[in-house]
Formats: sequence, C-alpha cells, structure tokens
Amino acid sequence: MDHTLPILPTISTSFIVISAILVAVGWYQIAKRKVEAHKRTMLFAGAAALTFFIIYASRTIFIGNTSFGGPDNLKIFYTVFLIFHITLATLGGIMGLVNIYTGLKDKLGIHRKLGPATSIIWFGTAVTGVTVYLLLYVFYKGGETTSVIKAILGS
Repeated sequence: MDHTLPILPTISTSFIVISAILVAVGWYQIAKRKVEAHKRTMLFAGAAALTFFIIYASRTIFIGNTSFGGPDNLKIFYTVFLIFHITLATLGGIMGLVNIYTGLKDKLGIHRKLGPATSIIWFGTAVTGVTVYLLLYVFYKGGETTSVIKAILGS
C-alpha cells in the first residue's frame, strides 16, 4: 500500500462523506424542531452530493473509470458490490431531489414520509461509496482507467 492516492476520487469521496454527515446533522436538527437549521443543513448536504456528482461525472467523461485492480477471484464480488452501490446512489440521489423539492415546496406529508428512508439509503450510499474507494485505491492499486470518450470513439 505504498501507492499515492488519486486526488479527484479522494476529493469526490470526501464530499459524499460530508453530505452523509450533514444529512445526519439535519436529521438531528429536525428531531429537535429546528426547522430553519434543518433546511440549511440539508441544502448544504445536497450541495455536497452535487459537488461529488460533478467531480465524478467529469472524471468519468474526461479521464475515465478505474477498473478493479485486486485479485481476480474477488472481481465478481467487487462487481456485485459496485452494482449495489450504484443502485443505492441512484435511488438515494433521486429520493434526495424529491425530498429537497417537497421540503422547499412545503409538501411536508410526503417529505416526512420519504425523509427517513432517503437518509438511510444515503448513509448506505456513503458507506458503500467509501468501500468502493478503499477497494480501488487503498487496499489494491487501481486497474486500468479508460476515458468514456475514448471508449465511444474507439481511440
């Protein structure tokens, strides 16, 4: 484990962790009936998640994705785990947007029902995201990185 950690994945993963911490703080605030503090905190949580997504999407498009560089006998487990993470992240992102919308539009019946489930899914997204990061860059040296643009154009 003497390899250097890549800067963009490290920064983007940090933003997912920050967003999950802010979601936990926001959950605590609303439990204490601190509505305005909850609103601000959750908007910051959304901004942190969006920052992650912008960095991740930009890196995927212009630099590429890193393949699993660990042992071949673990690749199938990593792939299944990655699909689980992507599913959680997609569901959590969509539900997060719905929650921000319903909260800002005072559709609090829906907001109160979806909020706790969304938070739990987001915590799962953060934990699995950090695990993917650790498997790709810390526990094992990442595999090949190929640009999506190069893959599409065949260059």
